[in-house]
Amino acid sequence: MPQAHIAYDDRTLSEWIGAEEKDAYRANVALAEEMLQKGTGQGNDFTGWLDLPKRVSGDEITAVNDKAAELRDKSQLLICIGIGGSYLGARATIDFLSASFEDLRSPRVVFAGHQLNSDYLDDLRKLFDKNDVVVNVISKSGTTTEPGVIFRIVRQWMESRYGKQEAAARIVATTDPQKGALRKLATEESYATFSIPGDVGGRFSVLTPVGLFPIAYAGIDIAQLVAGAADAMSLCGGSDLETNLSARYAVNRNILFRRGKTIEMMASLQPQLHYVAEWWKQLYGESEGKNLTGIFPAAADYTTDLHSLGQWMQEGLRNVFETFVVLKNVATSWTVPEFDSDDDGLNYLKKQSLEYVNDNAYKGTLLAHLDGDVPASTLTLDTRSPETLGQLFYFYEKAVALSGYLLRVNPFNQPGVEAYKRNMFALLSKPGFEEQGAVLQQRLRGIGL
Repeated sequence: MPQAHIAYDDRTLSEWIGAEEKDAYRANVALAEEMLQKGTGQGNDFTGWLDLPKRVSGDEITAVNDKAAELRDKSQLLICIGIGGSYLGARATIDFLSASFEDLRSPRVVFAGHQLNSDYLDDLRKLFDKNDVVVNVISKSGTTTEPGVIFRIVRQWMESRYGKQEAAARIVATTDPQKGALRKLATEESYATFSIPGDVGGRFSVLTPVGLFPIAYAGIDIAQLVAGAADAMSLCGGSDLETNLSARYAVNRNILFRRGKTIEMMASLQPQLHYVAEWWKQLYGESEGKNLTGIFPAAADYTTDLHSLGQWMQEGLRNVFETFVVLKNVATSWTVPEFDSDDDGLNYLKKQSLEYVNDNAYKGTLLAHLDGDVPASTLTLDTRSPETLGQLFYFYEKAVALSGYLLRVNPFNQPGVEAYKRNMFALLSKPGFEEQGAVLQQRLRGIGL
């Protein structure tokens, strides 16, 4: 059995979930596990993530690392262009494993293409002007509006500054292996390319070149990240709820959901976990939120948000449950100094580490929320290491697949995302959407827009 770098403790849920209630789920978990392994469930065309950690070859890791090293040698800044799963996994990894402040990171990775805002873009241009730059554009189709528009602008900057040939040598496209607008452009312009596996959806793609290339550029050991995920395949396999961490988490979530706990709060106790929570929100929101069902994924940074959301969590509407994510070990430790004057009343903490204070803030919050009728459990991470994060990524991916099947939804599609796209295309007068555009414009006039 591989070493576990994550642990899931749900003993604190015993007041809300009995052993016999969990036992009633065993047959459904076994069926969901079988559907995943045999590829007989909904969305089975997109279950390539399931064994992906063991499919990533040493040659692929070497190719990604070599290209990242080549581009690092001639740049200080990578602009990573993508949206949704095309950037969140990389951002989560880099933020979790790097210095807290971007000015301490070298080289730097910044992200664009996940929104449409000229002020943000203008600031990006100022950063562009101060650095030697390389670009990674990520899109399976190459036609997604937000990253497509931003890549047009950034490509123009690159070609104006470096000339077409050198600009092309500084651009990496991560896209479909054979088809699509970005693949066609990359071939025509001689961009270096990496392929997105056809059986892996965007929100499950962090261990493909989608995530691995920008992570490698940042100087993070992607082989260890993948190895951690491969180890998690054993920790999250089978239908035994005692040994399969993902299955136990999925069952607890579903039991609580059926009792009216429709919101899950992921409460992290380390600021470096902020974008891990953002990645988790997309993974769970897109996977479960369909057919008028699904748990709403929310996230908070404690203790920061205890001074903003803490009141609601303690005494607001009781439709929420909570999963704490805590870090067991840190790389450095600072202690509280002692002063002769104790005007702030904090000398009782003299020589105590910040981790000691933070750990007791977690324990105090856990007990307070349990007393406030918030079912809560805890995920513990060993260290801020690539192996730990790889295990966490796989734990969450496996759990949401099982949870989706328990909810009887397809956890691998996102049909609702297309609704806003169709309306946006129509309002922007995209060819082929003229008739729908006229209808929408009439509706907007009717509500004064």
